[in-house]
Amino acid sequence: MQDAVAYIRSKTGRQPRIAVVLGSGLGAFADELSDRIEVPYAGIPGWPASTAIGHAGKLVFGKLDSLDVAVMAGRSHLYEGYTQAQVTLGVRVLHQLGVRSMVFTNAAGGINLSYSQGSLVLISDHINLQGSNPLLGPNDDSVGPRFPDMSEAYSAAYRETAHQVAAQLGIALSDGVYAALTGPSYETPAEIRYLRTIGADLVGMSTVPEVIVANYLGMRALAISCVTNIAAGVLPQKINHEEVLETGRGVRDTLVRFLKALLPKL
Repeated sequence: MQDAVAYIRSKTGRQPRIAVVLGSGLGAFADELSDRIEVPYAGIPGWPASTAIGHAGKLVFGKLDSLDVAVMAGRSHLYEGYTQAQVTLGVRVLHQLGVRSMVFTNAAGGINLSYSQGSLVLISDHINLQGSNPLLGPNDDSVGPRFPDMSEAYSAAYRETAHQVAAQLGIALSDGVYAALTGPSYETPAEIRYLRTIGADLVGMSTVPEVIVANYLGMRALAISCVTNIAAGVLPQKINHEEVLETGRGVRDTLVRFLKALLPKL
């Protein structure tokens, strides 16, 4: 991690306090920043490559008006063969660079029958079904607590602000509980019925490990899902990744408009 931090600092002296992680098909926001400095993941020591389609694979530093922002344009996933430590490295590095607030975005399957394809949903809580945790192993008490509290993993104050901004912009924004699975196969109809029974509104393959680490490090987290497909068994049709990317492209202008208005208020 320290090698990654040193490398990034050799490329830019900026110290943003807020960062955004962009999910599948949602990378357009990075292009909105002015005075950009792009650092490809491939050049950062120890940084896992983004092999998933729809993830650009670069760290972008820039300005949103006068606000300094860091953007992870693409993330890594457990299904790519990476460890929990690897998929959360970006959050740890950004914390070392001075970031204290994280906004995560992702593409998710809609379990809640009130959601429609292309909806934006604010994650209010999560269910970790990935079978592991990024905090396993020895703990450095100087970095974070052995047993971090997760009763407010997604900042209530940030969620309130997000709803206020969405209302001002006329953007429909629901709330929901996100279930994280490993993938890469999409869920079966039986698994979706199970997830709905245990209280999940959304399902995806990312975000939760990063949010756990952000909370561990004392960062404030907000997460926004784009419902890029309706979960298996809800509609009489199959799911494919191109549909996920296409829906992400369709909603990107709305998401960009939302993030541009939201970030200065966090």
